[in-house]
Amino acid sequence: MKQSSTLAILALVVGSASAFAPSSPPVARQASCLQMSTSEQASSRRDALRTLSGAALATLAAATGSAAPASAKGYQETYLTEPTDEFKANEEKAMAFRREQLAIKGKFVDNLARITNASGEEDLVKDMKDLIALVKKTEGLPSGIKKDDIVKQIRAKKAKGFWPTSVEYEYQNLIREIAYQQSPNTEKEYF
Repeated sequence: MKQSSTLAILALVVGSASAFAPSSPPVARQASCLQMSTSEQASSRRDALRTLSGAALATLAAATGSAAPASAKGYQETYLTEPTDEFKANEEKAMAFRREQLAIKGKFVDNLARITNASGEEDLVKDMKDLIALVKKTEGLPSGIKKDDIVKQIRAKKAKGFWPTSVEYEYQNLIREIAYQQSPNTEKEYF
């Protein structure tokens, strides 16, 4: 019943869709596409597109109007006026995580500042070992600090001149530890 009424509406719409197309004056002699000029071809294409688009729009309007379920006709969207308790709990967890990450980031920034300001070999080695221990403790880098940022700061210190071999060893250990914490592949052997 519903399908037959939809088909009847579509048949009426498609039949009456040509009534909306602009009429063109009758042509005495119909030329083939090869004999038509460019403007004649364009106008016949436009007429065909207008007819087809009118029929398609009417069909779409009829199909969408009849396809809506009866229960949806009285439905109105409702929006929340206040956040739910679950949302508030999740927001609180997110804020606690952000606070924790900021505290960890502060420790990293302090340690990097000590490395860039250190002058002796023992201080540099100690600060590098502290940074490695911090990476292990936090199981990686906090949000807001990238490996590239750490590498750039340490290389800037290295480029200034004083960079003993023992500090280079610790720097390489730091790079390896960061790489391991970011991708801990335990099946692969590290040499």
